[in-house]
Amino acid sequence: MKTTHASFWEAVTGAVQSLRGSKLRSFLTLLGIILATTTLIAVMSVISGMDRVIADNVSSMGADGYTVTRIFMTQRDPKKFLEMLRRNPNLTKEEFDFLRTHVTLTREIGMTAVRSVTVHGGREVSEGVNLTGASPNMAVIANYETVEGHFISEIENTRHMDVAFIGNDVRTKFFGTGTAIGRSINVEGIPLEVVGVAKIKGSIFGQSQDNYIVIPIETYFRIWGARNGMNYAGTALDHDHLIQAQDEARTLIRVYRHLGPKDDDSFSLLTSDALVDFWNQLTGAIAATAVAVVSVFMVVGGVVIMNIMLAVVTERTHEIGIRKSVGARRRDILNQFLVESSMLSGIGGLMGVTLAWMLAVLVRNLTPVPMSVPATAVVIGVTLSAAVGLFFGIYPAQRAARLDPIEALRVEK
Repeated sequence: MKTTHASFWEAVTGAVQSLRGSKLRSFLTLLGIILATTTLIAVMSVISGMDRVIADNVSSMGADGYTVTRIFMTQRDPKKFLEMLRRNPNLTKEEFDFLRTHVTLTREIGMTAVRSVTVHGGREVSEGVNLTGASPNMAVIANYETVEGHFISEIENTRHMDVAFIGNDVRTKFFGTGTAIGRSINVEGIPLEVVGVAKIKGSIFGQSQDNYIVIPIETYFRIWGARNGMNYAGTALDHDHLIQAQDEARTLIRVYRHLGPKDDDSFSLLTSDALVDFWNQLTGAIAATAVAVVSVFMVVGGVVIMNIMLAVVTERTHEIGIRKSVGARRRDILNQFLVESSMLSGIGGLMGVTLAWMLAVLVRNLTPVPMSVPATAVVIGVTLSAAVGLFFGIYPAQRAARLDPIEALRVEK
């Protein structure tokens, strides 16, 4: 056991001395491993950061919610998307009333309609503001949080009142730090009285989530009609009933639209789980591409390490002969060079981790792209780089172990 420990630490010491003795050669040897590890961790960091954003912000419908929409807009197949666009009719207010009347497993069901508008207020103008007509219960379904005033009320909706609940960007643009309650903004020529201000949501990938206005859905229908951009949003009795609530809603809409048993749905119904699943499929494709790129870098780095280790064996042939002549076994020589090659590539992996972490900090602070270095990425990066060094170090190590001690001693230093 002592001999094994001594052999191991001797190999470690030899690797350190090799790095110190030729720093430029060592750096060039490890460059492929460094680039591979940096690429791997950088991609995993971006995916990890985006996963957190998706989990925290995109699935605002909650774990018990579902949404009915004309088309799932993230449909990746263009032909299928155009087919759905042609086949799927717009959702209607009458259809919503039928659904709301007959559902039994849905606690709350609301309706929204969306469009982009230009807003005026004094001398200020803001284009591309997201305007949503919403039923009052969307405050609960979509988790609108209020910091000032109130969300759209039942009375305001029933009376088709010209009132607005605004996001923080609209509030800051037109009212600064002062109160917005009771003041007016002009939406495409229509004055709206502000009755509430929403809690700040922040941004996703540089896109603000606070540049919006919500008005009563009945007011929206009075001004812009009920033909386009409508969605339904429901919340199941609890998470255990989500699938049944979805199936019930799907069945009711199919009945309303007189769809036969063999007909495809002419609408899209999705949950937060569906959005997350779609996101996982997308990131899986990105990760697969990254693995392919990393594999090329790793193979190149491994070949370079093997070549350098072969050169090291040649340089240290006399030393190997001396060690064998004083009792070193073939296994000791083999272990020495395997440890050395693994340590070299492991150091490259650590350098790659450090570089990736610095890159993640810079990107996170200077750009809207979220990056979060997961601990698993660090472990995988270092372990993989060490494994590459071990694999590509086998041949040089075996060559060193097989050297004849007498022939090796004849080689001049």
